[in-house]
Amino acid sequence: MILADVIESLTGYRVDAPQPISVVVIDSRAAKPGSLFVALPGEQTDGHNFVAAAFQQGAVAALVHQAVDACRPEQTVVVGQFAAGQPLPPSPLCLQVNDTLSGLQQVAAFWRSKFSPKVIAITGSVGKSTTKELVWSVLSARYHTLKSAGNQNNEIGLPLTLLKLDASYERAVLEMGMYDLSEIASLCTLARPHIGVVTNVGPVHLERLGTMERITQAKSELVQALPSANEGGVAVLNYDDPRVRPMADLTSARVFTYGLSEEADLWASEVESAGMEGIRFAFHYQDDTIHARVPLLGRHSVHTALRAAAVGLVDGLAWEEIMTGLQSLPRSAQLRLVSAAGPNQSTLLDDTYNANPASTIAALNLLDDLAATRKIAVLGEMMELGSFEEEGHRKVGCRAADVVDLLITIGPRTRFLVDEARSCGLASSKILELDTNQLAVDYLNQTLEPGNIVLIKGSLSRRMGEIVSALAIQGEAVQKE
Repeated sequence: MILADVIESLTGYRVDAPQPISVVVIDSRAAKPGSLFVALPGEQTDGHNFVAAAFQQGAVAALVHQAVDACRPEQTVVVGQFAAGQPLPPSPLCLQVNDTLSGLQQVAAFWRSKFSPKVIAITGSVGKSTTKELVWSVLSARYHTLKSAGNQNNEIGLPLTLLKLDASYERAVLEMGMYDLSEIASLCTLARPHIGVVTNVGPVHLERLGTMERITQAKSELVQALPSANEGGVAVLNYDDPRVRPMADLTSARVFTYGLSEEADLWASEVESAGMEGIRFAFHYQDDTIHARVPLLGRHSVHTALRAAAVGLVDGLAWEEIMTGLQSLPRSAQLRLVSAAGPNQSTLLDDTYNANPASTIAALNLLDDLAATRKIAVLGEMMELGSFEEEGHRKVGCRAADVVDLLITIGPRTRFLVDEARSCGLASSKILELDTNQLAVDYLNQTLEPGNIVLIKGSLSRRMGEIVSALAIQGEAVQKE
């Protein structure tokens, strides 16, 4: 990208501005020579306060929507007043738009239109990020493939990913999240996906959307945005999810289903957990039966493998390429649940990125599969469940009662979880209700023994990762000694 591309995307006029744009950033600390800085307003601070800092780091232009001291009149181009042939001021240049988020998206849409990769979009309540990583791994067996970084799945992150496109990319795998209706539709307008994958529909963000029907409606925006079957559109749908399967009626794209049912186009059987070594199962597709072992933790991960294989199949990959991709996923890309050494030769299962009832029960199922001298679950509150808050916590509590030798909870909402764990047979002596993460760290540091396995999980806002960080550091110290 060059500066002329940015200006054309915003004004419609091509100018003589050959300055290369090295990267587009929203954090002035990430700015470097040749970068474009987008000043976005935020809850804690406003990017407009850091335009000068971005220029000091070498940014050649900044996208702003209000006056800032760093943008003197003689170096500012008001996009709405720009005329063909108008000369540009020297760099660093301030491009003033009505709204910087809309401006960022406009630049990203323009840049996306210059290239023709096949785009695979992934949405759903649970499993988006791990699915994205595995789909990327599978497609990378044949194609040069771009993927969303981290959890860049919203109205800011997705445009930033699109701005990394260049002519060398043959495929792009994009994660799409949402908080409300119409958001996924807007992301699809930017990304223009060809293949859409829906993982599942659950009570994530129920507090915001109000009903499961509205969550389903929001997720279905992806399949509705796909091209028709004649134009190469494919909707990859979870046959096992009763809210996802009917989305087949909402799209003109070809429908390809996956699941554990023989009615699905691609289905799995003989699913077994190999503990920390991954899972084993058999794929079934048309006349093929393929036995597989995949380095994903927990039996529930078979659905992740099915999604990735489904994308590979509809994109024309051979089974050999699909299996190479499934088995090549880097450990660092498995994201949501990883193991770490803990104090006194214990093992920590770090699943602290976020939590909802389905993902927490899945993590407890993994804990149940593992051999341990003692199984401990440290569970924080699950947020944004709305009317499902009590029922969701109770479902987790009953499953925990079947699995753990010790249940530690943090946060007032877990009272439902604790109450149900007791009702399902877990003795009060095996339950510890705490108010803070530090109290959990202190207790575990004093009581963990060799062979203990500790699952740590909770909503992101509970900062359960603090517990893992504290215990993992202690674990390394013990091992060194």
